[in-house]
Amino acid sequence: MTESRTPRSGSLRWVAALLALLALAAWLYRGEISRLSAAADLFEPDRIVHNFQNMDELFDARVIGRSDDILEFDRGHYALPTSFEHRGRSYDTEAFLEQLVTTGLIIVQDDTILYERYAHGHEPAGQHIAWSVSKSFVSALFGIAVDEGHFPDLSQPVSEILPELVGSGYDGVPIEHVLEMSSGVRFNEDYGDPFSDINRMGPAMAAGSLLDFAATLETEQPSGTVLHYVSVDTQVLGEMLVRATGQDLASYAAEKLWQPLGMEFDAYFLLDGAGREWAFGGLNASLRDFARFGWLYAHGGSRHGHQIVPRAWVEASVTASAPHLEPGREPGSAMGYGYQWWIPGGSQGEFTALGVYGQNIWVDPAKHLVIAKNSADVDFQKDDFENGQIAISLWRTIAAELSE
Repeated sequence: MTESRTPRSGSLRWVAALLALLALAAWLYRGEISRLSAAADLFEPDRIVHNFQNMDELFDARVIGRSDDILEFDRGHYALPTSFEHRGRSYDTEAFLEQLVTTGLIIVQDDTILYERYAHGHEPAGQHIAWSVSKSFVSALFGIAVDEGHFPDLSQPVSEILPELVGSGYDGVPIEHVLEMSSGVRFNEDYGDPFSDINRMGPAMAAGSLLDFAATLETEQPSGTVLHYVSVDTQVLGEMLVRATGQDLASYAAEKLWQPLGMEFDAYFLLDGAGREWAFGGLNASLRDFARFGWLYAHGGSRHGHQIVPRAWVEASVTASAPHLEPGREPGSAMGYGYQWWIPGGSQGEFTALGVYGQNIWVDPAKHLVIAKNSADVDFQKDDFENGQIAISLWRTIAAELSE
C-alpha cells in the first residue's frame, strides 16, 4: 500500500521561492524576448514599412530633443521629371520611386523646400529609421569632438580608448582607418545571408552588447589598405564618443547638432541590451531633419555664419584620401569613401549618405541642393545595389533641371 505523505512546510517554502524566482526571471527577460522576436521579424514584407516608421515600438530608444530655434525653410514648387536616363535606358520616375517603396522624398535648394511628399503611412512629423545614414551623423559628431580636443590624434589606436577591444581585430587600428571603413576587420555585411556577421549582430542589437560583439571580430588584412564596409566600425566610433565625452550619444547629438542646427522634430537612437546607442544605424528622424543635415553639409558645416561642424572636417569627410578609397579603384567599385560618407563615381563635388533598404541623403554643394529619401526597398541589394545607382542618375537629372 502506498503511503500518503504531506509536504513539509520547508519544502513548500522552497517551491514557493522557486516559483517566485522563475516569475521574476520571466518578468526581467520578457523585454529581451520581445526585442529578439522583433529583430527576427523586422524585415518581413508585410511588416517592414510599418516597422521602419515605428522602431521605438520594437526596441528601447533614447530621445534626441528638437531644437528651440528651428531652421526654417521657404516653400517653392518643382515637378519631378516624368522620366530619366540611366546607362542608356529610360526610366519612368513615378514607377521607379514606387518600385523602391519610397515613403518620403524631399528636395531642398538654398533655403527652400521645392518638393516634399509622403506615402505608405509616413508623414512630416514621423520618424523613420536611417540605417547607415546614421553613420554620416556619427561622423559629424566625431568631427565636433575632434575640434573640442577629445581626439587630438587620429592615428591613435582605438584600443587605447576602448581597452575592451585589445586582442580583437581592432587592436592597434588607428582611428582614421576606422573612420574610412578600412579597419581590416573580417566582416560579412551581406543582409541576404542568414549566417553573415551583420545578421549575427541581431541578438546584440536586441538584447546584448554591441561593444562585446565588436570584441569578437578578428583581423582579415592590414588596416588602411582596403575599403571594406564594416558597420561595426561606426559602432566603435560611437563607443569612443561616449567614452571620451562622458555623454551618451543621443545627449551629445542633441547638444552639438540637433539644437544648433535647428532640427524641427524630436529624433531618437535605438539602444542595445546594454543601453548604448546603435551608432552604426539606429538613428530615427524626420525626413525634413535628414534634409537639414544635408543642408548643413552643403553649406560647409555652417548655419548662417555659425560653424557647427568644422569646415575642415566636412571637407575631409567627403574626400577620398588614399587610392584604395577612390571611386573606380577596381572593377565594380562605383563608389568611393571619406569619413563615413560615400563619394559617387563621376562626382562633381557631390556626396551621399546611404542606408540599407533605400535611405539616402544626396548633397550637391555647388548647387546648394539636398535630396533626402526614405524607402523600404526589399530589393536594395539586387544586381549589386543597382537601384542605388539608378537613383543617383535621377538625382543628377533633378540637379541638371534645377540649374537651368
